[in-house]
Amino acid sequence: MDTVNYSFDPTYGYTLDQLLAVKTPKEPKDFDCFWQQRYQKALTLDPQPHTKIINEDKLGWRLFEISYTSSDNCPIHGWLMVPTSGVINRGFIVGHGYGGRNEPDYHLPFKDAVLLFPCFRGLSLSAQPTISSEPYWHVLHNINQKDHYILGGCVDDLWLAVSTMLSLFPQLSGHLGYLGISFGGGIGALALAWEARISKGHLNVPTFGHHPLRLRLATIGSAKSVQEYYKSHKKQTLSVLRYYDAALAAKRITQPMHCACATFDPCVAPPGQFAIYNALPHEKQLFILEAGHHNYPAQEQQEHELLNQLDAFFASLSEHPTHLNTGDINES
Repeated sequence: MDTVNYSFDPTYGYTLDQLLAVKTPKEPKDFDCFWQQRYQKALTLDPQPHTKIINEDKLGWRLFEISYTSSDNCPIHGWLMVPTSGVINRGFIVGHGYGGRNEPDYHLPFKDAVLLFPCFRGLSLSAQPTISSEPYWHVLHNINQKDHYILGGCVDDLWLAVSTMLSLFPQLSGHLGYLGISFGGGIGALALAWEARISKGHLNVPTFGHHPLRLRLATIGSAKSVQEYYKSHKKQTLSVLRYYDAALAAKRITQPMHCACATFDPCVAPPGQFAIYNALPHEKQLFILEAGHHNYPAQEQQEHELLNQLDAFFASLSEHPTHLNTGDINES
């Protein structure tokens, strides 16, 4: 892999065997208590979803604008896609990377599913004047406050996305999956550790894994911003980040999981990605990417192979059909 664009080696010298041996860091004693309380609070919130149709047939999908209310009365906006015809058997929530999202992913192979694409707070359609949409600053928002760090709010946004989906489509209970890439992968790991309403998950080059490693491995990603802040706020930063370690959360995930992890990645160091995969204690599958956050010759072929794997991995969500027809879904 070409490294001429970087002042460091994006493999960090790790072989695949070494990546598969990365362990989780030490965890706070009240890690479970902190997250369980947060999750239980999120379950009490009414997302009050609203939908508005914006296209009756976009590449085989009915496309809706959607909004709902997350924690701290934070308005979350995104897109909802419903097949133009047929029967709906399952639903997916799809998280985005730190670059945000300009539109839904029309290429996903789940043609019998409702797809919800929320924009996490402060990013893309969910931009706010009080939160920077720049990853460099977004990742630092309230990093000195364990209970108010922006990542926790984004986890809430995902939990409330699940509540929104089940509010609109209660028939899909037991038939929900999650897909998250990069930022959305890390948020997904933090959320799925407690989220029993999601039956299966996929994490693609997930971030926020093994913060002690992330703080010392060179990067051009949002972790660089955290590293620079950490230099002058070491104890305080670590005391908060310990609660937002996606690898520690992964130890608690009980659902079947599929992960795509890269052996070369200048933005999300591979050891952190593999720390998340390695920590998963139950049924799991691994797809090894040649690179993440970096273009390479075999990229299109690998993405095609990955979609085929995901099609097979999530097929079980369509079992025991819901008998929900696409024509039953209108604006709300």
